[in-house]
Amino acid sequence: MDKLTSMSVFVRVAKAGSFAGGARELGISRAMATKHIMQLEGSLGTRLFNRTTRSLSLTDVGASYLERCQQVLLDVEEMESAVTHLQTEPRGVLKISAPPVIGATHITRAIAQFLKIYPDLTVDLILQSSPGDLIDEGIDVAIYLGALDDTSMVARKLATSSMVVCGSPEYFERYGVPQTPEDLYNHSCLVNWASSPRNKWKFKGEMGCAVINVSGRMQANVADAIRVAAIDGLGLVMLASYVVARDIERGKLVAVLENYTLPPLDIHAVYPHRKYLSAKVRRFLDFLQEWLGPQVMMPGTE
Repeated sequence: MDKLTSMSVFVRVAKAGSFAGGARELGISRAMATKHIMQLEGSLGTRLFNRTTRSLSLTDVGASYLERCQQVLLDVEEMESAVTHLQTEPRGVLKISAPPVIGATHITRAIAQFLKIYPDLTVDLILQSSPGDLIDEGIDVAIYLGALDDTSMVARKLATSSMVVCGSPEYFERYGVPQTPEDLYNHSCLVNWASSPRNKWKFKGEMGCAVINVSGRMQANVADAIRVAAIDGLGLVMLASYVVARDIERGKLVAVLENYTLPPLDIHAVYPHRKYLSAKVRRFLDFLQEWLGPQVMMPGTE
C-alpha cells in the first residue's frame, strides 16, 4: 500500500476518533481503513492506537507519529501546489537555442516582449547554427529552420518564410541580371551550407521544375555572413525573406527570378517532451507562433 495514503488514513482516523468515522470522511470502507493502519503499525513495529470495543485512543508513539504525519502531509501538499503553480504560471529560467540571424533579431525581439508579460521568468538564449543536444545541454526550446532530421524530438511548426534570390545593384551592373534559373550557372552563388541541400537551388516555373547546382567563391554556415558578402557584390544569395527584406527595402539588395517559386523555409520549435509541458515552454511557444506569423510573412500551423 502507498505509505502516504496510509498516513492520510491514520490522520483522519485519529481526528475522527474511530475507524468508521475516518473511513466515512475518506469515502472508503472501515475494513480498508483498518488495513491501512495495520500496514503502518506493521512497518513501524509498534501500535499506534489503543483499541477497545468502545473506544479508540492514540498511544504515546501514535500521538508523536500523528504530529509528524500532519507535517509530512502538509509539506507534500505545499510541494504539489508549488509544482502545479510552475505548470500554470511561467517562472524560473527558460533556455532557448536559435540560429544566429533569426535568433539575434526576431527571436530576441519576441523574448523581450514575452519577458515584459512574465516578470518571474528569465531567459538564457544560445545562438548556434545547430540546435545541439537538447537534453544534455538542458535546452527547453530550440528554433529549427528547414526540414527536420531528428524525429526523436517533439516539433511544433511556428511559421513559414518565403525564399528570395537576390544580389547587389553593383553585382548586376557588372555581371548582368539572371532571367532564368539556368543563367545561375554563369553567376557566383554564395551558399549557406547550414541549409540542406547545400548547393542545390530549386525553382518552379511555368515550364516545370529546375534544380540548379550552384557554386561561388564563398560558403558559410550562417546566413548573415553570405548576406553581407552579397551586399558587398561578391555574388547572389538565396535566403529567407526575413533575412533580406530590409536590405531589399533599402536598395542594398535586389530580388531576381521573381517569376519562379522557391521552396519555402519552415520554422519549427523543437523540444524534448510533449507530456507535462511546463507553463514557461507552453506559453512561449504560443506567444512565439503568434509573434512570428506576421514577422516572417507566412504564418504556419501547428
